[in-house]
Amino acid sequence: MHRIFGGGAQILQNGASEERGENARLQAFIGAIAIGDMVKSTLGPKGMDKILQPMPGQDGGRGQATVTNDGATILKAVWIDNPAAKILVDISKTQDQECGDGTTSVVVLAAELLRNAQILVEQRMHPQVIIKGYRIALAAAREKLESLATDNGKDDVAFREDLLRIARTTLSSKLLKHEKEHFATLAVNAVLRLRGKPNLDYIQVLKKAGATLKDSFLEEGFILEKKIGVGMPKVLEDCRIMVANCQMDTDKIKIYGARVKVDSFEAVAEIEAAEKEKMKQKIDRIVAHGCNVF
Repeated sequence: MHRIFGGGAQILQNGASEERGENARLQAFIGAIAIGDMVKSTLGPKGMDKILQPMPGQDGGRGQATVTNDGATILKAVWIDNPAAKILVDISKTQDQECGDGTTSVVVLAAELLRNAQILVEQRMHPQVIIKGYRIALAAAREKLESLATDNGKDDVAFREDLLRIARTTLSSKLLKHEKEHFATLAVNAVLRLRGKPNLDYIQVLKKAGATLKDSFLEEGFILEKKIGVGMPKVLEDCRIMVANCQMDTDKIKIYGARVKVDSFEAVAEIEAAEKEKMKQKIDRIVAHGCNVF
């Protein structure tokens, strides 16, 4: 009766299609493997860059093209409608958030696992059997890696050398590969200064145009990016520094919505004189400290 009168409820949007069974499984394999093949050529120190051209906007204009070999950047810029391919993109984003590196490797590895799984599925092997086999392989690989792992945490020299090797490997596929030794040393020295603290926000990076990559350096102290006043000396040694977290303009009434009513211009002058006097007292207290850098 339902088919005679109604023809069934319309669930999909107009123009949408539905895939089931072998067709749906084949599309999932093809989409995920295509993503892996796309970023595979960017992997490693011999990896090639990709030119990313944004799609035209509503006004017909195109954005700025990007040249990169970073897997996470490429996958973020690619428009994807395949569900399996989207999962690989999410894997890359998670890897980037957790580790900050290996975004391309994790996608290529997952795509190759799916490529081999497709061969087994075509041989009529059940997907759950394939998953069980991959889990057994994961346990064996983890056991082997743990048996080969070494802990140099108590040896400062060996620990530093391990960090330098990791930094060099990470920078081998980046634009800094020609100066990877210099930047690996900078990165390791900066991380070791944290003394085990996991918050990398303590490392402040200041970017300045000009000079060369080799001129980048790690400062022993703290760099505050401020402009020096006109006529002031550029270099001071053995100086006394005061850092203020308040504004140095004339103190005003800073209560939101406050109003002051006066009945004469003399009262306005008295208020301005009081503000100047309060400011003078603040300056006198600063001068009393004897600082020559403020």
